[in-house]
Amino acid sequence: MAIFNLKKREIECKVVFYGPGRCGKTTNLEYVYKSHKKQVEGEMVSINTEGDRTLFFDYLPMELGKIKGCDVRVQLFTVPGQVQYSSTRKLVLRGVDGLVFVADSMKVRREKNMLSLKDLQKNLKEYGLSVFKVPLVLQYNKRDLAEEGIPLMPIEQMEKDLNRQLKVPSFSGSAVTGEGVGDTLQSCLKLTLQNLQKQLGWAEKK
Repeated sequence: MAIFNLKKREIECKVVFYGPGRCGKTTNLEYVYKSHKKQVEGEMVSINTEGDRTLFFDYLPMELGKIKGCDVRVQLFTVPGQVQYSSTRKLVLRGVDGLVFVADSMKVRREKNMLSLKDLQKNLKEYGLSVFKVPLVLQYNKRDLAEEGIPLMPIEQMEKDLNRQLKVPSFSGSAVTGEGVGDTLQSCLKLTLQNLQKQLGWAEKK
């Protein structure tokens, strides 16, 4: 849930990168942090867990403008994808305003993608949220690995597995090269801010 700071005239919202272990969530955030320095405020905080990490930093999406005359500050988070960190993932999701689900394009990770999406739905439900109502964007990551001869799933297969019911925006990408990373984030931020504007409108009518 977005936080409104009337004194600073600032709206702070939270976007979480979710997905299975080692799918590229951390690499996405590291790419954004390094390539959008002017829009990053403060340092990137890293909490290391075995085999995965939780990262977060403040991001200022200047090109998306203001809401009701307020500046927008976005906290970007990743969650640890490994199965054993379920409680950490749930904790990081608290107060989420927008989501990027990072799916691993490698054929061997097909089941892990689907299990992680179910895990997301379950954790959201425990906060009284629906995966169909929270602003969500999918990224099909690691498309660059095709050049190395690693078997990848066709995009059509990933759409069928993950997006048949959700019907949300989806992007092919490579967090290593940066391809699709900016488009994924911009799409998520746009949906998130549109949703916040709707909530603000509703609050004012009340």
